[in-house]
Amino acid sequence: MNRKYKSEAMASVHETMTALHEIGAIDKRTMRHFDETCLTPIRPLRPKEIKRIREREQVSQSVFANYLNVTPGLVSKWERGEKRPSGASLKLLTLVKDKGLQSVA
Repeated sequence: MNRKYKSEAMASVHETMTALHEIGAIDKRTMRHFDETCLTPIRPLRPKEIKRIREREQVSQSVFANYLNVTPGLVSKWERGEKRPSGASLKLLTLVKDKGLQSVA
């Protein structure tokens, strides 16, 4: 699984801790702590940011929705601030924001 780390050092620490967790040397609770410490957090996106991302990619709400596997109506609600993306949708939006629409194609 591709993960985004705060730094290369954090990536190394997390990789080591994951290996220790897999062999039973550390418990789930400790592993969660390392996940929170090492991985880059996903921050909420404002409606204007979502619209800016879509417009930067030069696609309609319908096309954008198809890439994100959501309905065009949901994209519209995100852009108007009626709903907020979360979970996998927020992760995909963040990926598109950072790497472009082709990263989820």
